[in-house]
Amino acid sequence: MSQRKRRTHPAPKRPGPAARTTPRLTTPVILLAGVLAVLGVAGLVAYRQRMPRETPSAVAPSFQPLTGRWLRPDGGYVIEIRDSDAAGKLNAAYFNPQPIKVAKAEALQERGTIKVFLELRDVGYPGSTYTLTYDPASDQLKGAYFQAALRQSFDVVFVRLK
Repeated sequence: MSQRKRRTHPAPKRPGPAARTTPRLTTPVILLAGVLAVLGVAGLVAYRQRMPRETPSAVAPSFQPLTGRWLRPDGGYVIEIRDSDAAGKLNAAYFNPQPIKVAKAEALQERGTIKVFLELRDVGYPGSTYTLTYDPASDQLKGAYFQAALRQSFDVVFVRLK
């Protein structure tokens, strides 16, 4: 008969279903996560410091005369210019008499003359535009209205509403 060899050491236990399933974090992984977090915060701080600071409702001095409500007497249309930035971007609204979406509103100063461009994008206004010039002597906006649906231009004048 053969003799069986007796084990003197117990067999290693294998983990069962209730064994720990979360991986163990090692020191290098924890250090790497910490370094990445610090770099992320430093990058965010640097980005925020480079962002331009804007003052709310600040009107660029060169476009100050445009601020206000302007009426087109031949139809009751109103342009409201609330403010502008130094680059000439206008915060503007257009009414007929209900609000019409203004897709683009810009002003520029050219040889001492202030010019305004508005693009309308709404139902019945598929890209119609106003190209206007401010006349300081009469305190009026004068220029052309391009009616995109008809593909026609019309001379227009806006007077300031007091």
